[in-house]
Amino acid sequence: MINTNSTKIWDDPKFLIIMCLTLGLAPFVPEPHIWGKVRWIMGGAKGMQAMDYFDFVMHGTPWFLLIRYGVVTAFQKLKKNTALGQEQG
Repeated sequence: MINTNSTKIWDDPKFLIIMCLTLGLAPFVPEPHIWGKVRWIMGGAKGMQAMDYFDFVMHGTPWFLLIRYGVVTAFQKLKKNTALGQEQG
């Protein structure tokens, strides 16, 4: 965890994974909703309306937060390892 004293909901990996698997992928049939929106946007977003963009943001937010958590955690570990290497050297 990033900060064990006061864990924010967007820094809880278990919560983020559950959100990605539920809100981030729902509805699941015929394909995950976010995947359809990404393909639509990558194809030029022709015919998309404001509601479609809102839908993309809503279904994409859990994925964005999970990626953000991974990047922040990786940088913290890298910073910690770099600091340890400097102390030992």
